[in-house]
Amino acid sequence: AVAALVHDVVLTIGIFSELQIKFDLAIIAALLTIVGYSLNDTVVVFDRVRENLRKYKQMPFKEVLNISINETLSRTVMTSLTTLLALISLFVLGGDVIRGFVFAMIWGVIVGTYSSIFVASVILLRLGVKRDWSKPDGNAGTQYAKIDA
Repeated sequence: AVAALVHDVVLTIGIFSELQIKFDLAIIAALLTIVGYSLNDTVVVFDRVRENLRKYKQMPFKEVLNISINETLSRTVMTSLTTLLALISLFVLGGDVIRGFVFAMIWGVIVGTYSSIFVASVILLRLGVKRDWSKPDGNAGTQYAKIDA
C-alpha cells in the first residue's frame, strides 16, 4: 500500500514538473488528499483479499487476488467516476485560485484508482504473501545456505 502511495505522489509531482505548473500550498494539500484517497481504495481491495483468503482456502493466491479485484472493481470505478464528475465541474466552473488544486485532484484520482487496482495488487503478489503467518516457513532464510564457499 505504501509503494502505491509513493507511486501516486511521484506521478503527481512529475506531471506538475512536466507541465511547469506552480507548486504551492494548495498543491501540497491536494497531494495529502490524494494519499488519503488512494490509501482508502487500496485498503478496500486488500480487505477483500483478506476476506477471500479465508473463504477460498485451497485456491492459489493469484486467483484469490484476481477474484478480490473483480469484486471491488465496480465500487472503485463508481467512486472514482462520481468524484471525477465533481472535480471536473469545479475545474470548469471554479476560479483560478482553485484550479491547481482541482487539477492535482483530478490527476490524483485517476492515478490513485489505477494504482490501487493494478500497482498495489502486483506488489502484493510479488511480495509472496502467505496465508497463515503463524506457521513457520521451512524454506525461509535458506536461499543461500547451501552454497559452498
